[in-house]
Amino acid sequence: MCGILCMYNTQDNLNDKTHLFHKMLTLMNHRGPDDCRVHYEDHVLLGHCRLSIIDLQGGKQPFEYTYQGITYQIIFNGEIYNMNSLKQQLIDEGFHFHSQSDSEVLLVSYIAYKEKCLNKLEGIFSFIVSYQDKLFIARDHLGVKPLYYLHQDHTFIFASEIKSILLYLGKAVVDQTGIKELLGLGPSLTPGRTLYQNIYSLRAGHYMYIDHDDYYLERYWQLERKYHPHNYEQTVKHVRSLVNESIHQQLLSDVPISCMLSGGLDSSIITALATQYVNHVSTYSIDYQDQDQYFKPYDYQMTKDSDYIDDMVNRYQTNHYNVVLSQKNLIMFLKQSMIARDGPGMADIDSSFLLFCKEIHRHHKVVLSGECADEIFGGYPWFYKKELYSLDTFPWIRDIDKRLDLLNEKTKNLHIKEYVKERYLDSLAEIDYFDHHFYDSNKRKMMYLNMEWFMQTLLTRSDSQSMYNGVELRVPFASKKIVEYMYNVPWEYMYQGNREKGLLRDAFQDFLPEDIYNRKKNPYPKTHSPFYLSYIKNLLIESLSDKNNILFQLFDENKLKEMIEHSDKIHVPWFGQLMMGPQLLAYFYQIYIWGKLYHIELHF
Repeated sequence: MCGILCMYNTQDNLNDKTHLFHKMLTLMNHRGPDDCRVHYEDHVLLGHCRLSIIDLQGGKQPFEYTYQGITYQIIFNGEIYNMNSLKQQLIDEGFHFHSQSDSEVLLVSYIAYKEKCLNKLEGIFSFIVSYQDKLFIARDHLGVKPLYYLHQDHTFIFASEIKSILLYLGKAVVDQTGIKELLGLGPSLTPGRTLYQNIYSLRAGHYMYIDHDDYYLERYWQLERKYHPHNYEQTVKHVRSLVNESIHQQLLSDVPISCMLSGGLDSSIITALATQYVNHVSTYSIDYQDQDQYFKPYDYQMTKDSDYIDDMVNRYQTNHYNVVLSQKNLIMFLKQSMIARDGPGMADIDSSFLLFCKEIHRHHKVVLSGECADEIFGGYPWFYKKELYSLDTFPWIRDIDKRLDLLNEKTKNLHIKEYVKERYLDSLAEIDYFDHHFYDSNKRKMMYLNMEWFMQTLLTRSDSQSMYNGVELRVPFASKKIVEYMYNVPWEYMYQGNREKGLLRDAFQDFLPEDIYNRKKNPYPKTHSPFYLSYIKNLLIESLSDKNNILFQLFDENKLKEMIEHSDKIHVPWFGQLMMGPQLLAYFYQIYIWGKLYHIELHF
């Protein structure tokens, strides 16, 4: 895992940009603290910050390979889990290798197969290949690894983080579209967009080819509706095989592996299977100061995690670390988590994850997470609750009118509700989902919307907060093989026994303690301490004394103050399942510090 940066301009010589380029790359040193290298050509600059995981000595980048008189350079962020089988295939075809790195396998795969290499890859990646003043740029099937870009005049900039592009621009402009994204869809974003004017995200499953001023963007992978050939028992067996294969592949590493363990279904499956292949697996869990005292069950979280974690640790004898976070640190690190993400995110859900990864980094560079299982196996209530899946909008943004009621008149004139509806309809138009079985059609629709929107929000959080600490986070459930199969599994199979993720439960029943097999899905844990609410409330009220507060440009001041005062009565999440009163205040506080630290220019 790494940070990559590319500047490309075939009209002008880039020699006078090298000093700026180094500064831009330095901003991503946290992503790759083990090594930092730059390759210069007249029209292409390539930079790479490396977190060494595979072939610690031989995998340094930019990596160069010469074939038939043409020299190719690659910068690559990610892991190719099927590198060994690909390498064998390429050797059979006559290619020679000079390292044991997946970077070289990826580069040679591109040389051999051009863009057709992408659907041979199993892994997480964003990469850029440079040769003969041309660029090929690609992002993995499910968008686990980020890549942002700017096209201005004759110059292209590509970077793993937006902050490097903002440094190049010298300013951070948020235009009308960015404001609509922030207030209507945030913290999710339209696929391919960022909050910033002229800065885009390369979409999952897409590649770009640039030859001088000619360029095009293509989708190389998408889900297809197909006949499901298996009965329930066969489906259970196949799911077990696919998940087992993905977890086994993702244990590939030349440094020790660890697992996040919440005591929920997904992380418990990963931990159980990891112990089948690796001795003395280390596991990490997260908790909050005084959680025992203040925890209250609610619709989305009925039980605490600790007892279930103990069950798994005792059964599989893992080397376990329990990370306990203070309310004060959750607040203090809201700023860092916003900087890691280059914008307002999921508030303390982000800052807690940043602190969690900070602790993991003390002992491990690689950690496996159960992220993405809910989007793929149907864990969220909007997959199975009619009042949610019947909404003609994104079900994780349930009450758009309450959002819009807080806005001032100037912001209301942007017609944000109509914008959100358009983005929803745009996504539906992309999906091959409809057939005569209503529930199967609805399941495909929900699965696609979740993968393109909700899952991307969580993957952005996971990558930004983990890589800020130099930790590579792997997500075995985000496998194209698993997704392609599950897209066509019948609705009733997914909810076998009338339980969310019933199919996944049955696939791994004999690997799990009975109470975890039967445990209702719980979201990522949040703090329940009243101290947190009072602290963030006071901090946000204090920010209102700053006459330059960006919130005043967006919201009605009186309604904003009223919302803050009565935040303890907010019971419908602003976004997803977790962003209620305290988290909503923290989100607004992140918007405030984002405006202040990034000197945001709002263009209405």
